[in-house]
Amino acid sequence: MRRILVVEDDIMLNSGLCYNLELDEYKAVPAHDAATALEKIRSESFDLIILDVNLPDGDGFELCKKIKAIQDVPVVFLTARDLEDDIMAGFELGADDYITKPFNINIFRKKVAVILKRSEKLENKNTYICDDLVIDFDKLTATIGDEPVSLTPTEYKILKIFTSNPDVLLTRQVLLEKLYDVDANFVDEHALTVNINRLRSKIETGDRKYIKTVYSMGYLWAGDKR
Repeated sequence: MRRILVVEDDIMLNSGLCYNLELDEYKAVPAHDAATALEKIRSESFDLIILDVNLPDGDGFELCKKIKAIQDVPVVFLTARDLEDDIMAGFELGADDYITKPFNINIFRKKVAVILKRSEKLENKNTYICDDLVIDFDKLTATIGDEPVSLTPTEYKILKIFTSNPDVLLTRQVLLEKLYDVDANFVDEHALTVNINRLRSKIETGDRKYIKTVYSMGYLWAGDKR
């Protein structure tokens, strides 16, 4: 379960944020001042920090510097300070987002989900995640939602090539050369077409398309831009 530290001195707002984060099945840990937040950061591991700028015992910007020195963890500022200089200062400190109050809780939840998914991709460099499609290239497993997808070794190799080159046009010749480099076995154009069509039938539906055909040129992986 992903762990989120919520550093906010407004007790009711902190409780509301924690409640909504736990609705999304995260473990939300509250802290109402900088000292408590630092204590928790030093003793526990977190996947994300939600951080107010105005705290009763310190400045959130300074706290962010201390947090980054202890843990390399994504930080989202959530604050009433909406001046351009403050927003720029937050991003210069390495914030992943800067949300100003008042805010829409559903948009906040969506932003948290996007940041955590992005950080998960970075942590698991050989795992690809897009919406409900998850591919583990180390274990050679794939799921859509909770349902396993049965793929052949060649299909995994094609997926690895596509997902390593998102939104890049790959000609049929380039794909054939890359597949040859992977396993030193010859794959002809007919076999490539069969494998891509079969792969599409396994991972795509009417409203979910990952592989785009560029007529007379080749293919590109459009999964990250749908």
